[in-house]
Parts: sequence; C-alpha cells; structure tokens
Amino acid sequence: MAAALRGSFVTLAKGLNGLWLNQLGSRPLSVGSCLRMPEAPPARADSTFKVTMVPGDGVGPELMTAVKEVFKAGDVPVEFEEFHLSEVQNMASEEKLDQVLASMKTNRVAIKGKIHTPMEYKGELASYEMRLRRKLDLFANVVHVNSLPGYSTRHNNLDLVIIREQTEGEYSSLEHESVKGVIECLKIITREKSRRIAKFAFDYATKKGRNKVTAVHKANIMKLGDGLFLQSCAEVAELYPKIKYENMIIDNCCMQLVQNPYQFDVLVMPNLYGNIIDNLAAGLVGGAGVVPGESYSAEYAVFETGARHPFAQAVGRNIANPTAMLLSAANMLRHLNLEYHSHMVSEAVKRVIKQGKVRTRDLGGYCTTGDFVRAVVDNLRHQPVY
Repeated sequence: MAAALRGSFVTLAKGLNGLWLNQLGSRPLSVGSCLRMPEAPPARADSTFKVTMVPGDGVGPELMTAVKEVFKAGDVPVEFEEFHLSEVQNMASEEKLDQVLASMKTNRVAIKGKIHTPMEYKGELASYEMRLRRKLDLFANVVHVNSLPGYSTRHNNLDLVIIREQTEGEYSSLEHESVKGVIECLKIITREKSRRIAKFAFDYATKKGRNKVTAVHKANIMKLGDGLFLQSCAEVAELYPKIKYENMIIDNCCMQLVQNPYQFDVLVMPNLYGNIIDNLAAGLVGGAGVVPGESYSAEYAVFETGARHPFAQAVGRNIANPTAMLLSAANMLRHLNLEYHSHMVSEAVKRVIKQGKVRTRDLGGYCTTGDFVRAVVDNLRHQPVY
C-alpha cells in the first residue's frame, strides 16, 4: 500500500511538473513575469483602499485594534473589511473560510493575525493558514529582520531578509499511516516552485540594492529533495552575475545567525527551514513582537507579523507589543502606494522605541499595549514626518 501511495505521489509530481513547463514554455525568467510582487490595487472612487482584515487568534484582535486606532489618528485612507476566522474558538467553518478567500481575492490586499492551528487531528491535515496560502498561491513569505534604533541587543545594526517558500516542502499535508504504528510524512519539492522562489529572492535583492543571496538547505542528507532545491537556486543565480550567491546547510546557518548574523543579506529557503529561521532571527532584534512580515503571490499580498506567535499568555492583559503589526501595516500602506502614510506610521513607531520612555514588557518595560498606541498617536500628531 505504501509503495502504491508513493508511486501515486511521484506521478502527481511529474504531472504538476509538466503542467508548469507547459505554462512557462521557453520563456526566460524575468522581473516582468508572474514571479514579481503583485501591484497595488487601484484606489476606489472615494480615494480609499479596501483591505481585508483577519484578526486571528491570541492577541491578534488587540493588535488589529491598535492598527485601526493609529490609522484613524493618521487619517489613513483605508477601509477594513473584517472577518473573524479561527480553528479554536468555535468559529471554524468552510463558509467563513470561503468568505475570507472571496474578500482577499476581491481586495487583493489583506492584513492578518495568527490563526492558531490545533494539534489534534480532526479529519483535515491542512490548517486554515496553509489552505489560505495554497488557495491564493502565497508562495513567498518575506521577513525583514532589522534592528530598531534605541533598543540594544547582543547584535545591533542588523539588516537581513528571510525569504521562505511556503506552499510545499514539509507542509504539504501529505501524511498517511502505511502500517499500524508507522506514519509517513511526505516532503514535496518541485523544480518549478524552487526556481520561482529563487527568482523572487534574486529579484528582491536586485530591487532593494542588496548584494548577496544565501540558499539554505539540507542537501547533504536529503540529497534528492533539497538537492533539487539547491540545484534550482544555483541555476537561477547564474542569471544574476552581479549578485553574490552562496549556500549553507540549515544547522550551520542557525549557528552562524547566532554567532555572526552580519554575514547574511538575503536568505532563501524551503518551507520548514524558513519557519524556524524566521523565529530565530526575530529573537536577535527583540523577539516576535517587533518583526513585520508579508506574503506574496502573483496577484495578492497579505501582511502579518514576521514571527507567527499567538502570544496566548498575553491575551486580554493589555501587554502585547503592537510594533510588529504596526510596522507590517506600514509596509502594507507602502504596497498600496500610500508612501506618505506609510512613512508617517513607521517613523512614529520607531520614534517611540528610540525615545525609550514607552516600552512593553517584552522589551523590558512596564507599559501596556494602550500606552504604546497612545505614544504612537501622539508622535503622529506632534512631530513632522519630513
């Protein structure tokens, strides 16, 4: 039975491979292809943008309240279409998931909190998070790990970017019990998606003026799967002679990030490694509460915190750090070509941290979420943007 299942998956992978090749044909990979970041949707007639908002679980609703308060104070021309979706708060339903997907497809831009994934198996292997990524083809997750002026850590002045392929790999939801007591979990790596994320990483480096891309892998052990990912990255790297390319084994990468993170610029990696590295790197600059993130397909963009942590212990206590979500919201405004408002929000957040007077507990302070938001609003009102 196990052999038959494996054969079926190999056939499926070959079929998908052929489908992608037929779609791509002999076209060269280019910045103008479907691999680029999606363009911002046009503004509505009343000059406002409609954005899908999914607060999620944990402190997500509190963080979204912070975003709405700051946007209101800054007169940001964004209207939120809000949906409450969860797998753990008796709000799970296919109908609600479909409503969220329909809204995201219409608005093309969303801001989202962490949707907690229960560990119990309830008949569906793919979580809501994973299903949203696949339905929207949100293949590229981008986390910019940047030190915040005024908050010192062991490594200051860090500036690196982690790019993660998040539609296949270990998170493919392909698990089965081949014989009783033996579970097989299948990791899917395809040439097309590996080349696509590599192309995205090199395009990102080129656009942002960065100098090096590091492919992170475990090809010394997973010679076929990670070997294909590594080969695909190397092939794409040849198209970018001005960008330095190197590769590093995942376990060594974790150690190097802790010892000497300054050697890195842009890192690109498969799904599971990216999930781990995102959180590790966030810890270098202050933790999950300060690092923004975003996910892209050819058509859609979803903005969220860089380290996906629900902060369950902080729920309802008014102690969560809204920095990451506010910076992610500012990045969303930049994506919408609202450059003035993006700069206004991000600079207000950074000024509050740099001043050091208002800090939440995770950054060594005693202030509440509300205190931080009020300080950001005061900075919006009383300090010039330019």
